[in-house]
Amino acid sequence: MSLNHEVSVVSASLVPENLRVRFLPEQFGKFMLKGEALVYGWLEQLSEDYTGGFWDFYTLSNGGFYIAPSGDKRYNIDVSGSGFTGELSADAAGIVASLFALCYLANRFGDDKSINQYHWLREFAIEHAEAGLIMRAID
Repeated sequence: MSLNHEVSVVSASLVPENLRVRFLPEQFGKFMLKGEALVYGWLEQLSEDYTGGFWDFYTLSNGGFYIAPSGDKRYNIDVSGSGFTGELSADAAGIVASLFALCYLANRFGDDKSINQYHWLREFAIEHAEAGLIMRAID
């Protein structure tokens, strides 16, 4: 007996410069201004190392997205609610901040788009090189 299960790995693609202007309205929908501010605000709250800067935008092959600070900087993250403290790459820190923002939007407004976006990003995060740290940070 043969069991053929397709394993689908979720991949991320950097949004090209010419498509950035449409990215946030498409992803956050009617919550664009609030959603963007929430992501930046979460990283500012979670890391004293974050002082602003340029962010990269990513689409995910499963329909999700996230945004992350550009560059190779590492961020010390402190999540007081869960007791997590750890150092994450800019990419992983952006995933954490994006998950916190999407969770807030999903809980506050209960819209299907935010709920789905949260789960799609979490599916990607589980496969990320820093998955253990990301999951501990959002737990």
